[in-house]
Amino acid sequence: MRTRHLNHSTFKLQYHLVWGTKYRRKWLKDYVRAAFRQTLKEVIQKCPTLHLIETNTDLDHVHIQMEIPPNIAVSDAVRVLKQHSSIALRKKFKFIKEMYLEKDGIWSVGYFVSSIGLDEHQIKKYIEWQGKRETPQTTTLF
Repeated sequence: MRTRHLNHSTFKLQYHLVWGTKYRRKWLKDYVRAAFRQTLKEVIQKCPTLHLIETNTDLDHVHIQMEIPPNIAVSDAVRVLKQHSSIALRKKFKFIKEMYLEKDGIWSVGYFVSSIGLDEHQIKKYIEWQGKRETPQTTTLF
């Protein structure tokens, strides 16, 4: 984990963020995942103090590992990420726009956040593993 600096602070703050699709609908397919990641990169370019480390999805929720400086509330960062990705994904994919009412967002209300300390590597591996399923082992009787 790197040490970062602002004008009046030095910090090492990484967070594991998780939020789900509204009604836990399973629409985060590979092609939507790619668009979601691109949207996050665009948001990060507009907010240069945020730093995206790892992103992955399962079919109905997202996992993000990122640095958020102490002068930005985690809730504000999540709000911006969810808001911009909701708008972008509804514009890009007609089926997502039709799935939800116009006034509704595409993400469930709320989120999970955990600060990352010494187990940074373990959480990064966990995020990378999301969306991958283990193949069932077949046993032979002979």
